Amino acid sequence: MHQTPPQPASADEHATAITPVRSTIPQPVSTHSGCVDSIELLRGQKTVEISHNGSTYRLQATRLGKLILTK
Repeated sequence: MHQTPPQPASADEHATAITPVRSTIPQPVSTHSGCVDSIELLRGQKTVEISHNGSTYRLQATRLGKLILTK
């Protein structure tokens, strides 16, 4: 039995659809002007230091999803 060699693919056959990659990090949602979502502050970390009026504060997310701010 004789098989026909495969034909070269056209340029259209090589084109692939670009599928957007979904981020595993939730995107921040701004509820109103002046409100900063905790996702923006923490950026995937459990803690972040915040400088305010010459003092450093620590914002920490707990396992239960609550926030603790300490000086």
